[in-house]
Amino acid sequence: MTPEPVESAPGIRLSSARGRWVLACVVLASGMAMLDGTVVNVALPTIGRDLDASLSSLQWVVNAYMLTLSALLLWGGALGDRIGRRRTLVLGVAWFALASALCGLAPDQGVLIAARALQGVGGALLTPGSLALVRSSFCPEDQSRAVGAWSGLTGVAGALGPFLGGYLIDGPGWRWIFLINVPLAVVVLLIAVRHVPESREAGVAGTRFDMAGATLAALCLVGVSYALIGSSGGASAVSTALPAVLGVAAGVAFVAVEHRRANPMLPPSLFRSRLFSAANAMTLCLYAGIGGILFLMPVQLQIALGYSALEAGMATLPITVLMLLLSPRAGDLARRVGPTPPLVAGPLIAAVGLLLMLRIEPGSSYVADVLPAVAVLGLGMSVFVAPLTATVLASVEPGRAGLASGVNNTAARIAQLLVVAALPLAVGLSGDAYTQPDSVNTSFHRAALGCALLFALGSATALVFIRPAAVRSRLEKAPKPQCRAHLGVAAPALEPGTHEQDQRKAL
Repeated sequence: MTPEPVESAPGIRLSSARGRWVLACVVLASGMAMLDGTVVNVALPTIGRDLDASLSSLQWVVNAYMLTLSALLLWGGALGDRIGRRRTLVLGVAWFALASALCGLAPDQGVLIAARALQGVGGALLTPGSLALVRSSFCPEDQSRAVGAWSGLTGVAGALGPFLGGYLIDGPGWRWIFLINVPLAVVVLLIAVRHVPESREAGVAGTRFDMAGATLAALCLVGVSYALIGSSGGASAVSTALPAVLGVAAGVAFVAVEHRRANPMLPPSLFRSRLFSAANAMTLCLYAGIGGILFLMPVQLQIALGYSALEAGMATLPITVLMLLLSPRAGDLARRVGPTPPLVAGPLIAAVGLLLMLRIEPGSSYVADVLPAVAVLGLGMSVFVAPLTATVLASVEPGRAGLASGVNNTAARIAQLLVVAALPLAVGLSGDAYTQPDSVNTSFHRAALGCALLFALGSATALVFIRPAAVRSRLEKAPKPQCRAHLGVAAPALEPGTHEQDQRKAL
């Protein structure tokens, strides 16, 4: 039976004891998912050695999670509005913890991949609910401060991820990057049940999930990913052709179904906005570049340069630190001068960082070679991430901001999923070549060049299609972060993926 719709009545003060408990709950829940996302790439070489896994298996360790998360992220937000945000968060955290335990206990690569897919389902349930609970629980005058506290503290969790993950991988072992989620989840569940109020969205009980659209989207991603990863793993053309054809066919059917449904998961009308379409095209380019280089860089550092897991994790820490410090300022700059200058300059700066990575090779110094490259990459990302989010939100009517951000975040996830599937094939890294320093070094340099081209393409898209005057006018009219509690937050993201929380009104 569908619960009676209940409109949230925010009334908790942030300064109260209960307010602090609510904030702790959502920060720990978001931080748990973010922590897991930041350490798995660092663990890939160790997992490969321990489970005797091929590169294609390691690609699936990453993509199995991304696949289910991308396919179900919009569902997770809509489910929270329908059955209750706290209930959905609790379900997601419990599911995530059980799947994490299965990952940590996996006896072989097949079980690990399946468990990662289940973990993505839990992530799709808990991710939308965390910020939605902030918006629905606190009184209006405290919501902006609560969102800011949530963003900052969750960012700290992202910054701690490489350090903690590297320590666990080099110490107790890679399995503990998953097992550590279990006690964290228990703490979140206890706080949620005892201190977090329930809330739902009024008027959604009669709506229907777009099951056909979500199923076709998932089949499209599975088919294309399987074909790309199978090709890089040495599978025959015959065995990869059928999944590729089925994936493309599912994608075509998805577009047709979405045009015909009254309440589609991805409303085609959104893309009538030239600005929205351009911003999402940029998202595909930029997040593919980010996902590709961050997938191969830990492998390069550990296999080609001989870094430990902890050293490889800490090597990219400047990116997170710079984004925490500079992204809010970039968002303010975009509101003053329009997002076009930072959207043109930011990707070009990031591309320079990737070109500097051509100097990272066996025998390189961290201070002289690695640090300048990651610092320039982090600077470029800091310049463009927040303005890109603001542009997406400004490209549609205020009432559709949550939907627009949800679609944009899904585009970012899909870009990362597909680049992890395609990049090893494109740069000639297949089979067990990821264990050979010379092969890894050559492929990493090719990947750096390819990802730099993606950043340059994103910059060119902004230069051609995102007009400064029109966007500045829209930004001036865009809702501030203290908008109505039932809408997604229109604040700039502090790091890749933060703006995913705006999707909860997607259906």
